[in-house]
Amino acid sequence: MSNTKRRVFYSFHYKPDVIRASQVRQIGAIEGNKSATDNEWEKITGGNDAAVKDKAIKKWIAEQMEGRTCTVVLVGQNTANRKWINHEIVKSWDDGMGVVGIYIHGLKNFEGETSTKGENPFDYITHGVSKKMLSSIVKCYNPAGSTSKERYAWIEKHLVNAIEEAITIRKAN
Repeated sequence: MSNTKRRVFYSFHYKPDVIRASQVRQIGAIEGNKSATDNEWEKITGGNDAAVKDKAIKKWIAEQMEGRTCTVVLVGQNTANRKWINHEIVKSWDDGMGVVGIYIHGLKNFEGETSTKGENPFDYITHGVSKKMLSSIVKCYNPAGSTSKERYAWIEKHLVNAIEEAITIRKAN
């Protein structure tokens, strides 16, 4: 790979994991999409009509994914099988992007707390024609280490390679 940073889309469960996700996004070897602030999210999802809200969210996701080569799903305790996480995974795959998961339950939030490991989100999505679980194709890494600092260091060391591998896997499937 050249010295150019990969442009990736980060998918994560906002409320409980935004601080953990922020830590990963700050690594710097990867250019990630900007998170929507609470105010921006209110504008995107404003209104009471569910169909209008869903259309607005899908549009925002599509805009955020534009020009990206890989989606990194930052997997927390309750990430798996969430409506918009599933949508982002399926859209990424269907658009030919690499897809990879990184468990972030071992990273601390602002209160210094970690969470329990969640389920693999790729266990809830089937691969198009083959109908195999996407988890049989897409990798989901559980960073090594017993402390938040050690797990962060693992992610920092391996994130670029995990993204490159995800892009290669997608091209082969």
